[in-house]
Formats: sequence, structure tokens, C-alpha cells
Amino acid sequence: MTQLSPVTVPGPRRVVSVDLDAPLPRLVADQTGSSALVVGYRGGFPVTTLDVLLTEDPADAARALAPLVADEHSVGGAATPVPDADLPMISIVVSTIVTRVEDIGKLLDFLEDLDYPDYEVVLVDNRVKVPEIDALPGLLEGRDVRLVTERRPGCSIGRNSGVAAARGEIIAFTDDDVRVDPQWLRSIGTRFVREPEVAAVTGMILPVELETPAQIWYEAYYGGFSGERTFDPVTIVPDDVPGVMRHAQASAVSPDGTVRKHFAVYGIGGYGAGANWAVRRSAFDAVGGFDPVLGAGVPARGGEDLAIFIDILWGGGRIGFEPRAVVHHRHRQTLEGLHGQLHSNGVGFTALMCELIAKDRRHALVLARLMPRAGKIKLSQLVSRLAGKRDAAAETITEASTTRIPRSLAYHEFRGFPLGPAAYFKSRRFWREVEEGRFRP
Repeated sequence: MTQLSPVTVPGPRRVVSVDLDAPLPRLVADQTGSSALVVGYRGGFPVTTLDVLLTEDPADAARALAPLVADEHSVGGAATPVPDADLPMISIVVSTIVTRVEDIGKLLDFLEDLDYPDYEVVLVDNRVKVPEIDALPGLLEGRDVRLVTERRPGCSIGRNSGVAAARGEIIAFTDDDVRVDPQWLRSIGTRFVREPEVAAVTGMILPVELETPAQIWYEAYYGGFSGERTFDPVTIVPDDVPGVMRHAQASAVSPDGTVRKHFAVYGIGGYGAGANWAVRRSAFDAVGGFDPVLGAGVPARGGEDLAIFIDILWGGGRIGFEPRAVVHHRHRQTLEGLHGQLHSNGVGFTALMCELIAKDRRHALVLARLMPRAGKIKLSQLVSRLAGKRDAAAETITEASTTRIPRSLAYHEFRGFPLGPAAYFKSRRFWREVEEGRFRP
């Protein structure tokens, strides 16, 4: 294992939700942590986050939070609610191999209490083999959940089977290790109604807890799940570039028409992840659903969600990023688990690039042109993250937000990149065996 001695192991960090329109809570250091990730809410929706160093004096935390309270530009909630009758039916699809029994139970508890008029929960049992002692029937007892069984391996085929059984015109995806906000579906449904031209909507992913060094390092390394923890809604619009570069670039456009960012479509992961997104059934069908060659459970390990995002943009579709649609994710608790996740991310990303090129050779030309610049950007981000520097405004940075990250994180992610192509071809062979009935678990 890579030597971690130059890096200070951080203590537990609390995750605290604060209503910025109400009197601030008394935040002090205690046995649960000497720092906190404060999630500021207005109108019932998160509008900002701040890492705060806690002391025995609550006035210190109050002073750190004062700029957030005074910020009149951070306003949560929609201007005018969409009537229930105008909201589309949404099917929530969760594919699981039932290894996180407690988390599944908590997720189902949260899904029962969503503030939304018309939705269903479709749970896909994606286990290749069922153990003699099966916890799933007990988890589902007494719940209004539709169970779909898919014994072929891989989260992609599991989700595809869930979509095939779903009844909604909008399909929402989340994972079995998250907890959803009560307004999650309403925020998604409202965005689809208000912006009928979007094909998909992605949302905000916040941590459930930051109790272990691995969880804290993951937040610092990735800024959470997404590289863009922005609380401003944007629409990702593909740029109409003539010739071979057509739809290789996209812009993040704010509601007033301002272009907030311009980037290659391959960087869409900064605005969404598979743990929190929804898609129109028509758009899902148009791109062919999830590619079973990609994703967890097959040798390619990942990339299945980004593949759909890229296909949508490549085909001229739009994606809405809706920060009011919030889920809370339980990050990997151990360093070993985090290393494995980052390695899979590296493998999955380059495996995804191979699959894109196999489907459309224009991707190869675009990627060849983008590679030098992309490499420089990635290296710059890596150096900044390893140095404990966050992509945040100077006035919001505190001692608690300058966590130094072990180099092993970058090592495990980067060593996965060159392994992606081989994993992709192995995954293709693997899936042929599954389709031909030759796969034996």
C-alpha cells in the first residue's frame, strides 16, 4: 500500500444541515468531531456548503457562517409550484445485489415518504445467486415495492430490466446506498415540466456522513460525487460545431442565458452521476438504454451512466442539472474500499471511451484532439487536490477545508486508466458468454 505518513489522518467531521433563514444552531466541537460540513438551506433546499472548524465557543462557528447568512443571492425553491395534476408519473428504479441490507432498508423507508403525487418504486434483484438465508423478502414485507428479478450479471442489465417493467414516463435512478430528500422527486418532475426540451435531469449528491478518513478524503478528492458542486441550476446544451467536431462540445447555461462553463461532452460527469438522475423514457429508448458491456458487475467496472449522458448530448439532446433534487450518499468507509472504487473509476472511464469509439469512430478523432489539453487540466486538478486546495472562493475556505489527501488515491485511479481498454474487450467477451448461456457464476 502506498505510504501515507506525510498526510495527517483527519478526525470525524459532522454533516450539519442549517436553515440560513432561521437562528443558527449552536455548533461546538465535541466527541463527534471538531469540524463540520455545513449544508446551508433556504426555502427547504440546499444552496451552499461550507467546511467549518469548530471550537468550544459557538461564536466562532457563527462568525464563519455569517457570510452565508448575509448572502441574499442564495435563494432556494422554485418561484411558482407546478400543480400536482401537471406532474408526470415517475418510476424509481433501483438495481441491487443485496449486499448492503441496512442501507437498502433505510432507502426504502425514505422512498415511502416522498412528497410526490404519482410514483412507483421498482427494485431489481440483480443477484446471480440467492443465498440460503435471503434478507430481501423481509426488507420488502409490507412495502409498496415492485420486485423485478434479473439474474444476468451487471448493474446495466439490472437497470434495463427495471425500466422495461416500469410504468412511468419519467425514469429516476438511484443506488441502494443513498438516502433521498422528501422533495427529490418533486424537484425532478418540476424541472421536466418547466423545461420540456430536456432529455434528462441530474441532481445534487451530498454525503450522509464524514466519519472516517476515507469518507473525508473522498469528499476532498472529488468534491463529493461531482466535480461541480454548484447550487445553481444549469442546462447542458450541446454546441453545434460543423464537421467531425459536431456535438463534441457543450455549454452549461444558466436560466438567464449566461454561459457558465464550456467543456467537452466527455466531462459531463462533473454535472451528474448514476446515483441521482432521471430520464424521459423516449430519450432512454433512443440511446438504447444502458450498455450491458459497461458498469459494475462486469469487467469494465463502470462508465454506464456517463455513456448515456454522452449519447444524449452527442445526439443533440439537453440535460438539466437540478441542485434542488438532492440525495445523500454513504461514501466508502475504509481506505481499501475507496482505493477499489477509484481504481474502478479509472478502468471504467477508459473502457467507456473504447465503447464510444466502437459505436461511432468520430469519437476517436475528437478524443485525439482533446487529449493534450485534457491531460493538462487533469494534472492541474490533481496537484491542487493533493495539496489540500479546494475549488472554492477564498472567503469560504477555512482550516477544515484544506484536507491533505494521500497520494494513494490518485495512484489507484490513474493506474486504472491504462487497464480500461483490456477490461473493455474482456467485458465484451464476458457478455457474449452471458447472452449465449455459457456464463457460469
